[in-house]
Amino acid sequence: MYGTIRRYEGVTNPAEAARQVREKFVPLLSNIPGFVAYYWLDAGDGVMVSLSVFQDKSAAEESTRRAATLVHESLAPLLPNPPHVTVGEVVVHS
Repeated sequence: MYGTIRRYEGVTNPAEAARQVREKFVPLLSNIPGFVAYYWLDAGDGVMVSLSVFQDKSAAEESTRRAATLVHESLAPLLPNPPHVTVGEVVVHS
């Protein structure tokens, strides 16, 4: 399995960002073959973090492409700064 973590800073409206992620991004993400799970966290102070889990690396990379496209096309006013992205193999889970 592979995980992708995206950390967004400077989020202008966390509640609206969460709503749009739930309504727009989760459907796009869950259609990727190998999708396992997705979490969207409000870390406070304008920081939001997502965690996506997939069966393989190519699916995790596809999620990053889809996230970048959606942010550019629809969410830029809410997520004005590029995220810090980390992709890696899940080596322990429970």
